Amino acid sequence: MNLKDSVSHVKGVGEKTLPKLNKLNIYTIGDLIFDLPRGFMDITEPICDLEGHIGDMVAVKGKVVPGSIRHISRGRKMIFADISISGAKEERLRIVYFNAPYMAKSLKFEEERIFYGVLNKTSGFIISQPKIYTLEEYGEMLLRLQPVYGLTKGLSNNQLRKYIGNALQIAKLPGEYLSEEELKRLKMPSFDRALLGIHFPENEEEHINARKRLAFHEFLTFFLETKGDETYTSRPFGAGMIPVADTNRLLEALPYSLTSAQLRVWKEIEEDMCSGICMNRLLQGDVGSGKTIIAFLALLLNAVNGHQGCLMAPTEVLAAQHYESICDLIEKYNLPLRPRLLIGATSAKVKRDIKEGIETGFINVIIGTQAIIQDTVNYRDLTLAITDEQHRFGVRQRETLAKYNDDVHILVMSATPIPRSLAMTMFSGVKISIIDEMPKGRLPIKNCVVKAGSRRTAYKFIADEVAKGHQAYVICPLVEETEGLNLENVADYAQRLSEALPEGVRVDYLHGKMKIGAKNKIMEDFAAHNTDVLVSTTVIEVGINVPNATVMLVENADRFGLATLHQVRGRVGRGDAQSYCIFINTGKSENAEKRLDILNHSNDGFYIADEDLKLRGPGEMQGIRQSGDFGFKIASIYDDVSVLEQAREYTEMLFEAHDSLRLNQLTRVIEEYGFNPVDFKTI
Repeated sequence: MNLKDSVSHVKGVGEKTLPKLNKLNIYTIGDLIFDLPRGFMDITEPICDLEGHIGDMVAVKGKVVPGSIRHISRGRKMIFADISISGAKEERLRIVYFNAPYMAKSLKFEEERIFYGVLNKTSGFIISQPKIYTLEEYGEMLLRLQPVYGLTKGLSNNQLRKYIGNALQIAKLPGEYLSEEELKRLKMPSFDRALLGIHFPENEEEHINARKRLAFHEFLTFFLETKGDETYTSRPFGAGMIPVADTNRLLEALPYSLTSAQLRVWKEIEEDMCSGICMNRLLQGDVGSGKTIIAFLALLLNAVNGHQGCLMAPTEVLAAQHYESICDLIEKYNLPLRPRLLIGATSAKVKRDIKEGIETGFINVIIGTQAIIQDTVNYRDLTLAITDEQHRFGVRQRETLAKYNDDVHILVMSATPIPRSLAMTMFSGVKISIIDEMPKGRLPIKNCVVKAGSRRTAYKFIADEVAKGHQAYVICPLVEETEGLNLENVADYAQRLSEALPEGVRVDYLHGKMKIGAKNKIMEDFAAHNTDVLVSTTVIEVGINVPNATVMLVENADRFGLATLHQVRGRVGRGDAQSYCIFINTGKSENAEKRLDILNHSNDGFYIADEDLKLRGPGEMQGIRQSGDFGFKIASIYDDVSVLEQAREYTEMLFEAHDSLRLNQLTRVIEEYGFNPVDFKTI
């Protein structure tokens, strides 16, 4: 079977299972094989002493006490049972299941079992929703690493692992594109061996090596796609541009002065645009450092020179906010800009009018999502393309822009701090500008790192801020419950939080798997203060600007990369009121404490990125996917620096050899694998 064949061909996948896999965006055999683990179950020997393990994932060996099973039907239906712990003199454990009446029969056994779950303590020790294993099953699990996957209702971790194993047996892989000599030199397993090792590792070393190979594959794909960057900045720009007085007049009229860093960066961009050479520049700056006004200045320079420019944002809400901001500037300062907003929610009639205005050249600034570079949009004279929060503006987008104009200035803005050394490696053909100074008068965010036991205190703090008329975010790692990982998931967390907060506090939740319309509605409601607390995954990382939000609470903060944590923290601190960020550390490692301590004592994104890089060690076991690293599915520019350099060197070697046949063959095989999470086709 080919990787593009339907997943329905996999043994065990029937009519009832197929929709569940589709819900996880698994449609083909390739989708299933490249549905990589989120982490690994913490399989430990069963414990007897419960007191020292509150809040931990534990395994407890014991029996159900006869006659202890109880039903409660009020509110959430619950089933309780008491467990006598093997090896303990008097200690007992209570287990509870919610909305699972079928468990009443499942608990009626006389033999010892292993109860696996998160241990808590109220009036006594309790585990909610524990997994139950026979002694033999758990003994087998102790012998090897147990990958954990993202799940949906009705699909278990064991089922998914079985389907992946069956898929690997029938899948026809495109073949290895590295020679045996290259594999030995790079010290990596073959691609098919890596796939087995990432899903079914015999030991920790095999998992690390498998992950290294797949990370190399992602980086290599990235470098092959972006190799054109290195020649783009030496390409003549045919449409002549000159500096204009309008930009200086705007700078003088603004009610605030740009920082010296903003002025320096603006001069770099102005010189690029008027140099007669195509601009290809990455603009980095912390959230709130003032990148947007720089983008507007570039659009103004471009328009006064008689050309069209576009600004692309990752979400419709952010695009609408950019549009409102530029319209406000036009009204206040009489700027010669004629902007329009083009997003998916735009009505068909308005879209037709906008596209006509773009084609005639009357509209000289177009703001939106990827909708603004679709085939049905025909620019008359596009010479400037700005993307907000997108590192991956690669060759394929440039090819898309080329149908409008051979010469387009490209400016990519990012609030994700990247150490300069890494940025130079990732973007060797891109000029880099950094705004490393915050506007005067901005109140620094107050941070604190706490353990899970401080959750109630944090909730009270949120309630107090809401009572003052402010709003709050809560960030969780997962959308739905995942077997074997003690991580907070969005849907359940929002329900529990709503119950814990005072009556009248409006709680909603958001995650990336929602449909675009639903996501936009939720973000718009929060921006309009129709919601007080928004529980979300890191999808809000670059989504909305709500100056009224003053609290950011991050659950399982130890599970995220520091770049992501710094990004989500940037959602608060945007107004005049004091803002706060609370990181809940559920990890046990000393390294997790050190990393979070960096955030606790600094709001400087570039300092944080540098310190984070120093703390990361090669060959570490990876937990859940660290968000924020360029959209890679498994690779991390921070954890995999050595692999990143290997991929860069390998790419350089290929191009220096001028072996077009080898390059074409390599590109074809990589594309056939379909494991290319860096999506260059969309923005």
